[in-house]
Amino acid sequence: MRRLPTACSFRDLRGKRTLILGDVRTGKTRLTARLLEEAVGLGFSGMITVVDMAPETRAVEGRTIGGRLSELTQAHAKVRYLSPPRVETPRLAATSAEELLSLARLNVERIGPLLEAYSAAPSPILFINDISIYLQSGPVEAVLTAAEKAETFIANGYYGGYFHRDYGTGVSRREREQMDLLASSMDMVIRLTS
Repeated sequence: MRRLPTACSFRDLRGKRTLILGDVRTGKTRLTARLLEEAVGLGFSGMITVVDMAPETRAVEGRTIGGRLSELTQAHAKVRYLSPPRVETPRLAATSAEELLSLARLNVERIGPLLEAYSAAPSPILFINDISIYLQSGPVEAVLTAAEKAETFIANGYYGGYFHRDYGTGVSRREREQMDLLASSMDMVIRLTS
C-alpha cells in the first residue's frame, strides 16, 4: 500500500483503488472534487459514476461538517451521479443509543440500493464520497464488490477523533474497523491531516 501526497492527480490514480482518509476539515471532499474535475476534464465523463453518501454541509460548533460533491463542483452534473435525497448524521443528531443505531441503519437502507445499482451496471471509474457513513452500519463487502467492478476506484471517508460520542453503541469502533478493512484492500491510501 503506497501513500501519495495530496498533490496527486487523477492520472496518478487511474487504474488503481484509492482511499482518501482524514479527520473532519482535512480536505477529503475537496481533494475528491478536484480529482473528479480532472477526470471530467480529461474526457472521461461517460465512464464515471459518483456515489455520494455525504450529508449536506452543516455547521457544528463553528466547524463545517459533511458536504456533497455537488456542493463543491459542477463536474457532478457531467457524470452518472447517485445520491440519496437525505443522509443522516447519527453521532451529531442522535440523543440516545437507540436513535443513533436507527439513524445509522436508515443510512444503509438509503445508500445500499445505490451501491447495488452501480454493481448491476458498473462504469469503469467509480468515485465514492463519505464512504465511512455507510460503514457505520453497512457491510464493507458491498463496497468491496463495487470497487472490484471498477477499473479506477477513488473514495474518501472519515478517519479521525472528532466524532467520539456514540452512546456506547460501538458505531465508532465498527466504522474504524470497516475503514481499516477497506484500506487494507486498496492500492493507495492518502492520509490527510489538518
